[in-house]
Amino acid sequence: MTSSDDDGYVHDPTAFNGPDDRGAETETAEADSDGEWTDAPRHPATAEREFDWRGWILVGAIVLAFVVAPLSILLWPPHLNYFVALLILPLLPAALLALTAVWATTRP
Repeated sequence: MTSSDDDGYVHDPTAFNGPDDRGAETETAEADSDGEWTDAPRHPATAEREFDWRGWILVGAIVLAFVVAPLSILLWPPHLNYFVALLILPLLPAALLALTAVWATTRP
């Protein structure tokens, strides 16, 4: 059975001209990048990864999300609105933890 007998898709590499066949959009993006990171990449061990003030802020957000928020839900007075206790109290620390984690792990 040959590829001409197939009614389905058959990949033909000769149908593509190669890297020059790409659109102008990718060529512009490639021309804008300097490519230095591929010429001499840094080893991960040489990167500055210290536990500084950003790490302590992240630890504070973890404590807030995993200790303070559940305790506040547990101690929420029953005569007050449960919408706040069951939706807002877990949501705000979780969102704060997510934003803080992204901020703390992104180096300038």
